[in-house]
Amino acid sequence: MPVFEYKGLSEAGKNVSGLLEADSAKALRAQLRKNGVFLTDVVGTRDGSSGKGIARRDVDLRKLAGGRISTADIAVVTRQLATLLRAGVPLVDGLSALVEQVEKERFKRVLSDVKQRVNEGSSLADALGAHQKIFGALYVNMVRAGEASGALDTVLQRLADFTESQARLKTKIIGTLMYPAIMVLVGGGILVMLMTVVVPQITRVFDSVNATLPATTRGLIFVSNLVRDWWFLVFPLIIALGAGFLAWTRSARGKPVWDRIVLSIPIFGELVRLIAISRFARTLSTLMKSGVPLLASMDIVRAIIGNTVLAAVIEKARDAIREGESFAAPLKRSGEFPPLVYHMVGIGEKSGQLEEMLLNVADSYEQQADVRITALTSLMEPLLIVGMGGTVGFVTFAILMPILQINSAIR
Repeated sequence: MPVFEYKGLSEAGKNVSGLLEADSAKALRAQLRKNGVFLTDVVGTRDGSSGKGIARRDVDLRKLAGGRISTADIAVVTRQLATLLRAGVPLVDGLSALVEQVEKERFKRVLSDVKQRVNEGSSLADALGAHQKIFGALYVNMVRAGEASGALDTVLQRLADFTESQARLKTKIIGTLMYPAIMVLVGGGILVMLMTVVVPQITRVFDSVNATLPATTRGLIFVSNLVRDWWFLVFPLIIALGAGFLAWTRSARGKPVWDRIVLSIPIFGELVRLIAISRFARTLSTLMKSGVPLLASMDIVRAIIGNTVLAAVIEKARDAIREGESFAAPLKRSGEFPPLVYHMVGIGEKSGQLEEMLLNVADSYEQQADVRITALTSLMEPLLIVGMGGTVGFVTFAILMPILQINSAIR
């Protein structure tokens, strides 16, 4: 049965839109009329069995550009739904309110589909599970635990806090990397201009006097000629090497090797470890507080931690717990987790406050990560300036040295 995306007017004259399953456009109109909605436009249809995309009559480029659903969008919607449920609003009505106020068209369609599934008798977790690529296994399992325990509003509040903290951390990391990326692009552009425009003009002067050039100048001229005459091979080769390296770091064979290399890099590797451990601790604490069993929680954490070395440790810890061993022991044996982590986990196991201890670990390591990110940002700016200045200085030195030699010979 096809699913129609529609626009209409409510009995109060308010604009409404959403997704609805019906045999035909005529049946859709009749079904909406029963619900007190006057149909004004059928925007598109989707095959309900295949789940294929909407066949749109027209394409709004602004909607396409703003269609990406970010972590911040999900956090805002989660907090709003938690507030509505806490105020006693029924779940379907709360979802309807979210559909109306969400601006991104793609997110609106997703929430409309979730509302429709819940309205047809599905649980909220199952409805969200149909869009797991957007919400993730962590989100779906926490909602499922919240529905089972009857504390869905509390779980959603925790989810909102967790999602917002992850969004803040992601924004901080992106902001830290943005400046050096721009500096590298600008510096690379300046260097390419020097190699393709300035150096070839200077080279003609050297050719006319038949002078013996220093090794630095000969090397600079070689690179300049290579970039100028073979750019159509050089730049695609660089892009291909970069793409091949990225593919290797994401492959089943290359990712474990690369993850271990990353963790061993001075300064940067320690920062990656801090972020991964804080994410592990906060996610596990949030899941357990929401009623998800420890072993199931560890499976979810292992899948989202992002580093195969630490994920392997978590998997071994899960197996050890299943066999009756303590949680802290395999973390200690691995050598990948700092002493603070397994000591706090051990204390939490003995005192019955594992969730609180994990939360304390997450807070501590997030603060350390913030300090490291701030220090790294402050350090990157002068290092990049020195690096770019050194590169330009080398080019200048390689050009000026033979000119000074020629002047000395003429005198």
